Order: sequence, then C-alpha cells, then structure tokens
Amino acid sequence: MSKQTMGIHHITAIVGDPQENVDFYAGVLGLRLVKKTVNFDDPNTYHLYFGDETAKPGTIITFFPWGNAYKGKIGDGQVGVTSYAVPSGALVFWQKRLEKFKVPFLIETRFGEQYISFDDPHGLHLELVERQDGEPNTWEIGEVTKDVAIKGFGGATLYTANAEKTAELLETVMGLEKIGEEDDLMRFRAASDLGNLIDVKLSRVGTGQMGVGTVHHIAWRAQDDADQLEWKEQVEAYGLGVTPVQDRNYFNAIYFREYGDLLFEIATDPPGFAIDESPEALGEALMLPEQYESQRKNLQRNLPPIQVKNVD
Repeated sequence: MSKQTMGIHHITAIVGDPQENVDFYAGVLGLRLVKKTVNFDDPNTYHLYFGDETAKPGTIITFFPWGNAYKGKIGDGQVGVTSYAVPSGALVFWQKRLEKFKVPFLIETRFGEQYISFDDPHGLHLELVERQDGEPNTWEIGEVTKDVAIKGFGGATLYTANAEKTAELLETVMGLEKIGEEDDLMRFRAASDLGNLIDVKLSRVGTGQMGVGTVHHIAWRAQDDADQLEWKEQVEAYGLGVTPVQDRNYFNAIYFREYGDLLFEIATDPPGFAIDESPEALGEALMLPEQYESQRKNLQRNLPPIQVKNVD
C-alpha cells in the first residue's frame, strides 16, 4: 500500500421528484443546495448538489432526480446506507425533527455508536450519528442551527457481491485501515475526519437494481490531478479497468467497478464549487457546462422549477 485516500468526496444517488428532493435535503435535513446544474449526459434532467456552507469534499451528496423513473432496489453492488455526522449532543434534536416531519426512524447501535436510521422520501437509506471529529457546518436554515447542523458524511455501508474482495481493495489499494468487525460488518477508517468510516456488509442481500431510491456511485478524494493519475495507475495495477479522466467542471473524475460490483469514482478536491458562482450565491442560479450554454432557454423551459423553502 503506497497511498491513502482521505475518504469520501461525494455520493451520487437517483431520486424522484426534484422539489421533493430539495424540500427534504435542504428543508428537513438543513443542507445547503450548493449547485444546481444538469446531468451532463442527459441535460433535460437536473444534477443537484447538497453540502455544508462552503461545499467541502466529504459533505457533498448529489442527485439525479427523475420524476417518472422506475423504483430501484437497494442491494449488492451499491452503497446500502449513507451516514451523516452531527455534533455531539445533537441526536435528540434530530429525533424530534424527524418526528415533526413524520419521518419514521429506528435507533440502532453498532461499534459503540448510536444511530438514527431512516429513509428519505424516495427510499434512500440514511442515518445520523454523533461525532466529535469534523468542522462544524455554519449553514443555518429554519430550526437547523449550526449547533446541530449536519457536518458532512460520517461514512457509508457498502453492500457487495464479494465482501472479501471489496475489503481487500479498501485496505490494500485505497489505503483504509481495518479497525473492527462486529456481527455482519467489517469497519474501515480513512485518513480524514469526515466521510472516513466505511462499513462493509459481509453477507449478501441480493443483487441491487439501479433506479429511484438507490445510490449510483461513491466517490473517493484525490488531492489534485497529479494525485488522481497516481490513483489511476494504482487501481489499474490491481487489475481493474479505469476510465479516462472526465471533466465534471467542479472536479475531475475517474471511474472503476470493483470486484464486489460497486461503482467507485475518484474525484479531485479542486477546483471546487465556487469556480462559476461566488461562495455567497452557491446553488441560486442554474449553472450549465459550456457545451449546453447555447441551449439554456430550452433547458430552462423543460426543467421543472425548484426552490429552497424554509419548511419550518
């Protein structure tokens, strides 16, 4: 092992109605809508990004909202659960908030931590866990103040078709450290203080089917373009095929599917989400990549209007 990833850069999922998506993640969960753009491969569909106030890697969840798409099935080859970290002492607030918005939840314990487990409106499995590590999120909306605001990712639980190979890749290629095993889970830790704890489910749950309510891919952090190319060489040396570098405007990306059928991405931290908007105005306007700018009027006509609302 010659390299260590800092942890999760972002997670991308498929959901349904875009306004429902915004209402839940920006309204109920209090995340900031940091970028409103389009799916580069399907520009008549939004690509929405939510994160902390400054849109730091390790806080970003992104969505392709297809209002009329078929329902997916969470299973092997996917991120099964996305974990969010909240400040110490904040779980009581979040229990009351989920109750207020009639979101069913369970209280679970693993590896000595207590989690609130629940689903978003389109079926994604989420959880909240208190962590001391990680910078506070200063974004506030409604009753979600910086004292209780979601900091970013706590980590993720990976459902895999081959737990042994997925664990091997995390440890020997991605540079995560195995720190424990409990019941049906193996836990790994990355170098950062957010998005750093990854659980691998050891038993199979059945093959997943991509669609609404499922995670499309999980992205790991690369420091810059040079670091990303080193990652590409390391993954290829392990025997996996890696795509050429893809320009995603706010980061560069490479992709590969590991032996447990999960789609992994490695994304650069720079240039970041303030490359085309001021930090104060993140997420307010529809931002288009250069190749679609000439189609702006048509795209705006076809995309359903969305707005961030104070749901309190």
